[in-house]
Order: sequence, then C-alpha cells, then structure tokens
Amino acid sequence: MKEWLAASGITSGPIFRPINRGGRASVAVLSADSVPDIVKAHCLRTGRDPTLFAAHSLWSGFLTSGAEAEPSVFKLMEVSRHKSVDTLRGYVRRADLFKDHAGAAFL
Repeated sequence: MKEWLAASGITSGPIFRPINRGGRASVAVLSADSVPDIVKAHCLRTGRDPTLFAAHSLWSGFLTSGAEAEPSVFKLMEVSRHKSVDTLRGYVRRADLFKDHAGAAFL
C-alpha cells in the first residue's frame, strides 16, 4: 500500500483510482464495476484461470489475512462493515483451520 501511495502521489481522497492514458492515477474513484475486469485481466497476465477468481476473492483474502493477525473480531467487523459475526465467520474460517488442531505436529 505504501508503495502504491508513493508511486501514485496520492496524499488524500480515494486510494483506488483509475490509471489514465499517461500512466498516472486519476482523481476519480475506481468504480466497483471495473474491479472484476481488473482481477480477470491480471489472472490472464499471470497464467491463472480467470474463472477461478473474482473481485470477491480480494475481499475474502483480505479478511482471512486480517483474521490470521488475530485482531479483535470487532475490529474486523468495523473494517468489513459486517453486522453479523456469523457472516464474518464465513470469510475467516480458513484462518484458524489448523490452529490448535490435534494433528498440528505433522500438518
């Protein structure tokens, strides 16, 4: 994130912005409709099957990584804006899948 902010020159306002033809970050906010296209394009460029990834994968990955850092569940809910712990749990269940697992010594 720090590298993106430094490279883009963004000091305030939206963080995720379209890149103009000159290769500079626009002042406009990146539309939610463009995020799936960006994810699919990067999958293709890196040789991954774009049908296996979606913009939602970014959100799920963010929350899973956040849960692995073991913050308060309330902090995660504040960031994700989930109203229900059960809904949030659906995103982070992988984070502690093997924590305190009976087979942890060989997993």
